[in-house]
Amino acid sequence: MASAAVAHPSSAGTNPNGPPSTSDIASTSNLTHAPAVKPKPTSSRNAGEPRRVRFNVGTKYHVMDVIGEGAYGIVCSAIHRPTGQKVAIKKIVPFDHSMFCLRTLRELKLLKYFQEHNVSENIITIVDIIRPPSIEAFKEVYLIQELMETDMHRVIRTQVLSDDHCQYFIYQTLRALKALHSADVIHRDLKPSNLLLNANCDLKVCDFGLARSIRTAEEETGFMTEYVATRWYRAPEIMLTFKQYTKAIDVWSVGCILGEMLSGRPLFPGRDYHHQLTLILDVLGTPSLDEFYAINSRRSQDYIRSLPLRKKRAFASIYPNASALAVDFLNKTLTFDPKKRLTVEQALQHPYLEAYHDPEDEPTAPPLDEDFFAFDRQKDEITKEELKQLLFDEVNSFHTTT
Repeated sequence: MASAAVAHPSSAGTNPNGPPSTSDIASTSNLTHAPAVKPKPTSSRNAGEPRRVRFNVGTKYHVMDVIGEGAYGIVCSAIHRPTGQKVAIKKIVPFDHSMFCLRTLRELKLLKYFQEHNVSENIITIVDIIRPPSIEAFKEVYLIQELMETDMHRVIRTQVLSDDHCQYFIYQTLRALKALHSADVIHRDLKPSNLLLNANCDLKVCDFGLARSIRTAEEETGFMTEYVATRWYRAPEIMLTFKQYTKAIDVWSVGCILGEMLSGRPLFPGRDYHHQLTLILDVLGTPSLDEFYAINSRRSQDYIRSLPLRKKRAFASIYPNASALAVDFLNKTLTFDPKKRLTVEQALQHPYLEAYHDPEDEPTAPPLDEDFFAFDRQKDEITKEELKQLLFDEVNSFHTTT
């Protein structure tokens, strides 16, 4: 993506208003990096005592604040001492559970792949990896990444986005997805907190631990096994066990994210599985017969049969202040039938994104080799020690290719 299209309003092409002004967001305090995670009181530490997190990254990086934390990792901001560059260091402790190790391996392999094929402008990139001295000393993974100042979840919660901002952020998300889908990769966990932002309105998609190749997804009988992320952005075919999973899963998530940007509220904030389905059907209406028989689960069919008939609600009534083009985009990305949903390429060509769409500047990557995710197909047989060796080799190979 040409940087001029981001930074200079005069270069916005067909958009008479230019791209969204960075000052609209950058001037607020909402797009600063996240505060340090508050320490939890324990018997061994006073409630007000700062939390200590050990980062074994040598002397090259000065570790600063904790800016994020998950089930098996923690992220700190840091400064690269030789250059003064601000970075984020993601510390992952993956060896307690095979699932964590698999996610780390997927993410590392995919981020490296997209960087090697120069399609990472809207995908978080790895700046460096701390290389362990030996496999015996390999206890943690340290990924050094670009430091982004906030994420879409925080922005939506703290300010109202203009329609220009919505267009630009959705465009960048789809631009990243075009790179993924061209490689036959589905992200599977798109949500506002996985869209990182800086004060220049640059967007990067992150968290590839649940990603799969289309081939791997089709071969897996337990495709849903690791779906522990929030259900609010999951396509109905994931919840209803359709006969096939496609790239349309990610497009549904994009539609949900746009709806949230427009209103400041999640579109389908289900409390549980049944409530989630109810909210979706309240908007989309009762599935047609063709849609109904595409559902592969008898239990899901029986549940839908038990529900009263519902009429489709107009997105224009849900988002009365949205532009007609935004409403049309929602109609075409939030369809019950994944075959009727826009593809990423079609979504990029939608008039809602006309000001930013440039087919010559939306790069693609070659499809993954068939054995790229071989470890996923073998995950029921592969041992923790073998997974650790694969991850160790992957970490070391990063240094030989950069």
